[in-house]
Amino acid sequence: MAIQDIYPTALRLLGRPVLVVGGGPVAARRAKGLLNAGARVTVVAPVASAALLELADAGLLTWVQRTYQPSDVDAVWFVQTATGDAAVDAQVSADAEAQRIWCVNASDHEASAAWTPAVAVVDNVHIAVNAGGDPRRAMALRDAVATALETGDLPLRRRRASTDAGSVALVGGGPGDSGLITVRGRRLLGQADVVVADRLGPRELLKELAPDVRVIEVGKTPGHHPVPQSEINLILVDEALQGHRVVRLKGGDPYVLGRGGEEAEFCRQHGVEVEVVSGVTSAISVPAAAGIPVTHRGLAKGFSVVTGHEELAEVPARADHTVILLMGVGQLRSSAASLAQAGLPEDTPVGIVENGYLPNQRVTIGTLASIADQAEATGVANPAVIVIGDVVRVSPFAPSHFKTSDYSTITPNRPRTPLSSARVLTT
Repeated sequence: MAIQDIYPTALRLLGRPVLVVGGGPVAARRAKGLLNAGARVTVVAPVASAALLELADAGLLTWVQRTYQPSDVDAVWFVQTATGDAAVDAQVSADAEAQRIWCVNASDHEASAAWTPAVAVVDNVHIAVNAGGDPRRAMALRDAVATALETGDLPLRRRRASTDAGSVALVGGGPGDSGLITVRGRRLLGQADVVVADRLGPRELLKELAPDVRVIEVGKTPGHHPVPQSEINLILVDEALQGHRVVRLKGGDPYVLGRGGEEAEFCRQHGVEVEVVSGVTSAISVPAAAGIPVTHRGLAKGFSVVTGHEELAEVPARADHTVILLMGVGQLRSSAASLAQAGLPEDTPVGIVENGYLPNQRVTIGTLASIADQAEATGVANPAVIVIGDVVRVSPFAPSHFKTSDYSTITPNRPRTPLSSARVLTT
């Protein structure tokens, strides 16, 4: 068996006296770390840095303004040297060794009885990395592990039962591609005990959950709501009150036509802590997947998001005001007729993006007069986002006769290469 002279452990220094010898920046950093651990810190140094003076003036540590004396190590549990003078640090280390007190010698890591690792804390998980006395290597590794935990690439979920109260996180998962969830949302998903999942959103991430994470399906389709909203609200509260970390994983953004406000309010009314994590809303991101901006200089300065046919009467019937229809495939013909009747020109470009960002994404582009026939002929189906307005001209999928000399702030009518990842149907 290979013998290593390092035994990784963690010291619990709450209320215990410790000694820092030195008054410079390194001593200040070490003193702050020891204070964070709850230790009673004494600093011995003839001169102290501004950072140490601030801590001393606040009464957080004791500064003894003189040079080191051997008696300073008496009755302490831990010693940190950081004088910058190798001879002084060696003397402190030797005195601590004689009294069997663990000491970190900042001047000579090879001769040091203990090493201070590079440390990070993520959700009460302490990451401590020693790298053979190479502090920069240790810090780089620490940062990489911390980032992986923060982003959910490494498991951060509790394995032992916790006495903490449960909680609910309403997480917007974006339009469906697992790479479009936010870092915060991905991290919370990795910590979840229970996931209450919609039909849309990053479904692939559910496959990465630990086997004992419960997934409760509450997905809806147009006209079919097997789990009514009132029951979803009760599920969230009930699971949280059992002490579970609950993630309500939604498509898009929970506060954009996602009924997240209702769920958050219900949780608060029942004393459940709730967090809302914004997501990439499909109303903006799915058109972008087809190269369609919802606003564009010279074409459109504003946009409206509409989910119901009756709402169309309230939006400007102008090609320079983008109209985005969500869940609008079933009423597309009547919606187009309503907009035309309100004065929107029948040659206004219309784009439909199905399954945005997914491998089966499909883009259909036509006009207000033709789009309903095209959609029926090709079997356009939800999930789909419909974009109506001159901004559709900017799409690389738009036919050449849609492009005009005023739609771009760069070279007008510049040739564009269609994206190979999507099927395109145009007039």
